[in-house]
Amino acid sequence: MLRLSPWARLGLACGLLGLSLGWSPGARAAEGHGDDHGKPAAKATSKEPGKDAGKEPAREGSKDAGKGGREGGREGLRAEVEKAGDKPEAAGVSMTELRDLIDQKIAEVRSKNETAPVLRVSPKTAPAPRARAKAGTAQAPGNSPQAAAAAAAHRAGSQGHDVHWAYAGDTGPESWGRLRPEFQTCMLGKRQSPIDIRDGIPVQLEPIQFDYRPTPFKVIDNGHTVQVNVEPGNAISVLGHRYELVQFHFHRPSEERLNGRQFDMVAHLVHKDVDGKLAVVAVLIEQGKAHPAVQLVWNSLPLEKGLEQRSPVMMDLLALLPQDQRYVTYMGSLTTPPCTEGVLWMVLKQPVQFSREQMNVFGRMYPMNARPIQNAAGRMIKDGQ
Repeated sequence: MLRLSPWARLGLACGLLGLSLGWSPGARAAEGHGDDHGKPAAKATSKEPGKDAGKEPAREGSKDAGKGGREGGREGLRAEVEKAGDKPEAAGVSMTELRDLIDQKIAEVRSKNETAPVLRVSPKTAPAPRARAKAGTAQAPGNSPQAAAAAAAHRAGSQGHDVHWAYAGDTGPESWGRLRPEFQTCMLGKRQSPIDIRDGIPVQLEPIQFDYRPTPFKVIDNGHTVQVNVEPGNAISVLGHRYELVQFHFHRPSEERLNGRQFDMVAHLVHKDVDGKLAVVAVLIEQGKAHPAVQLVWNSLPLEKGLEQRSPVMMDLLALLPQDQRYVTYMGSLTTPPCTEGVLWMVLKQPVQFSREQMNVFGRMYPMNARPIQNAAGRMIKDGQ
């Protein structure tokens, strides 16, 4: 068994400790300082170096003179062992085996030093900025058009673009322009309908040429009104322009007013030209005798909303019109979202009559589906004489 003197054991321990902390007696010797015992490192030699001990320093020095501190620390440990004055071979342990043990210990200490920086990294702190960013986005202003639209959709029990606009409540006319981006004209438009038609310029307007004929039709309750879809082939001509009748529908009470007067109901006959421009003929309705044409519509009412019911008979669309077809005209918009502007309005001044019972049929489904009066904003109004 190898026996080391106290100085040798202390030197060996200091050497190992120095390697674990990144310094060694050999490193200090390389810097020109003495070892931890106050003796120059160059004098730390063996009293009786063995054969192998004599060869090893030369071999290590010739291999890499630039290793400096690390190799110096190794040689310092060997020197301390040899300085003990004992001969390891006598105890059954060769100097070569001792050097191998020292090399193995040095490799273990070096391995621990190389992996230590990895253990000091704390990945758990990395997500903190991300969490702060999420908290910041949750504090976005709630008074933007997008936030108002989302809130209105939530209150209406709808989602996203499926929000159902209405004539009252949170999704009523005052909120239409905020429900969807494509509805903004309802809020920002300058030529909206309906208006109170008054103080029109009295002129001789060209009569509307109604090219209507008996036609098949379908009735649908679309959730906002009762709408009648007609077959192609019915049109109007005005100012040399032709518009095809697409559909007509009803409002209760009338949306437009004539010199401040509001009527019981109104029928809007919607036409479109080849360029997609719209022209609407408004037929005002007051209570009176039964109307045969509208009774055909009521007879074909579908049993559920959204279903289109075909009538078994045809309708003579000319029967919808009053005998006196003089009108007032102005440029406005659709009275329902998206409130598209550039619509030519022609409001017939003479109303037609529905019976009380016929009005009540519609009133049971839609007691009120009229948009409030909009600002005329100085628009030109022509009053046909």
